Amino acid sequence: MEKRQINMKSQLILNNKIVEDDWETIMLPKIDVEVKKQAGKVVMFKLTGDDSPTPEQVNNTKFSASGNIILPMKVFLKHKAQLQTRLKNKEIGIWIDTHEEIESFIEEIKDINAFPILAIRVGKFADGRIFSIGSQLRTKFKYKNILRAFGDVLRDQLFFLKRTGFDSYLIREDRNANDALNALKDFTLPYQGAINDPKPAWKKVNRDKKRD
Repeated sequence: MEKRQINMKSQLILNNKIVEDDWETIMLPKIDVEVKKQAGKVVMFKLTGDDSPTPEQVNNTKFSASGNIILPMKVFLKHKAQLQTRLKNKEIGIWIDTHEEIESFIEEIKDINAFPILAIRVGKFADGRIFSIGSQLRTKFKYKNILRAFGDVLRDQLFFLKRTGFDSYLIREDRNANDALNALKDFTLPYQGAINDPKPAWKKVNRDKKRD
């Protein structure tokens, strides 16, 4: 399982509680980027022109030989054969960025539920793709284990992340995790059904009940 007991310094929320993090998230090495302007906006361009992550990043990513780790998806694929024992022991999770194609890695890993945890990184708060990714993982690909959001994860996202299938949220370090936890209770009875609660509000209300 992802957590044991509450640590008030933790930024991780799992199943409506603040918990300690038993997983080490392995990040990709940084690469040089070039700043350009395009249509009046500042856009970041990688000097290599390669897709993200680059082969150089994948090849240079280091991770521990034991313990629970969440690897970048392409790093896992590179070392897949050597990691099979650790995967069977539930020590390996994977993460992707919101711009990465889900279908491509699911075809390669075959059984998505072999991973005890999948994590999606939000690069920018305004990136709404994470919601459709969560929904796809839960409905189309039938993922049943821990689904974590991390990166630029703030209070205002949590209620909607939960409705699209997420149950684990690593809150940005400069924000209050206790305040973010309260966001899961922002709405008591959403009208529409969702991944976490398929029944819509109108099916929960007894309209035939006589009023006093």
